[in-house]
Amino acid sequence: MPQSPGTRFTAEPLTFIVRHQLWDGNVEDHVDQGVSIDVAADVGGKETSLLRFNCFDIERSYVYGPENPDLTTPGRVGGGMGVHGRMDPIVDGNPIGWTIRTLENKLPKMLDRAGYKAVAEATDLASVRHILPDVEACARDTFISKRNTVKHNRGTDIFEAGNIRFGLEMRRQRNGDGGLALHVLGDVGGSKGKAYVEETELLAFDCFWQGAHYHYGPRNKNHRINWDMTLVDDPLEWTFEQIENRKLGAMIERAGYPGIAADLDLDKIAAVVPAVKKRAFEMYELGEKLTGHKGLPLEFTPNLAAE
Repeated sequence: MPQSPGTRFTAEPLTFIVRHQLWDGNVEDHVDQGVSIDVAADVGGKETSLLRFNCFDIERSYVYGPENPDLTTPGRVGGGMGVHGRMDPIVDGNPIGWTIRTLENKLPKMLDRAGYKAVAEATDLASVRHILPDVEACARDTFISKRNTVKHNRGTDIFEAGNIRFGLEMRRQRNGDGGLALHVLGDVGGSKGKAYVEETELLAFDCFWQGAHYHYGPRNKNHRINWDMTLVDDPLEWTFEQIENRKLGAMIERAGYPGIAADLDLDKIAAVVPAVKKRAFEMYELGEKLTGHKGLPLEFTPNLAAE
């Protein structure tokens, strides 16, 4: 679980730590993003997380004693420390709101169940309630402002396909990694006849020679999944397989654009794909001639957001 340093709030003997979290599929447990709220205290001379609340897009859970080696969930698949509970997104609503309400009313009981009875007895709930509005405000701001999103270039070769278009681009990152990128683009505001038309990237497939991955909604949720290169022989071939098997609609909907998914013209897309595929593999070969790696250009190509 990658962690930012976080923002800390103290109500002795407790410290509340709010962090942004970014999980990539096939690296961390699953693809996700959001905020964690830890309740920590000094235990045996070491700051220890006593409770953890995961307020993510998908993962909405809480853990009693995530660092308590004496506390486990009997029969839990995969083992691990702590007793794990799960928020119900239908009944419990917003995970940050649920977490704050729970801390206001149930914190000592939760600390006791987590295995920290002495800390629970030393907790002043009035002091905790005094700082919880600041914890909540920080968590809500972090959820929005720290979200990892990316704005790629739209591509150098553009192919119109009804209400979407495909962009192809040879990309190189500062660390030298790169390869061919296939961008799926659509207009989310206005129309071609209006000055305020807004094109956005719905999906991105980065067929890199090292860190090959794809994005659901790079400018929206930006859920990233790394290809398992033991199972996927060629990420570009895999990408065209999904398009040809008419998976784009479901993928665009998952990216957060159900209206665009509903209006896809699958026959139009099928008619355009052969030209996209032909040009993509030409660019693949060009990169190999230039650098020895498929689709990799000689020069660094920055994201638009980094300019």
